[in-house]
Amino acid sequence: MSNQIIQPEGWKAALGYANGMLSADGVLFVGGQIGWNADQVFESHDFIGQLEQALQNIRTVVEAAGGSVTDLTRLTWYVTDKKEYLARQREIGKAYQKVLGKHFPAMTMVVVADLIEDEALLEIEATAVIANTA
Repeated sequence: MSNQIIQPEGWKAALGYANGMLSADGVLFVGGQIGWNADQVFESHDFIGQLEQALQNIRTVVEAAGGSVTDLTRLTWYVTDKKEYLARQREIGKAYQKVLGKHFPAMTMVVVADLIEDEALLEIEATAVIANTA
């Protein structure tokens, strides 16, 4: 079995990247997900709304690969506004648990000057290990 591109059903095609790449040994690399929906449209311009959508996008990619949120092993967060992140941690926790439950993989937070999509306030990439991918 070779590497497999993971593209959730119904999602607009990714151009120049893959939303997910599943290796033969079950390691899933989820490309950076932002707060837009399957049609690549931002329904929210609020940090929490975009956070919840980005996490849901990660969940959708993991599930499309045959996994579940408990298979997530790493999240790397890129945020454009450190002060907003710190001020809204309680809301962030609620949004996180709404989508990913009480599963907390290894995480890194990086503050960046900007993201490629002008409307994006954050981007999150993930790694998961999915058993029985053969």
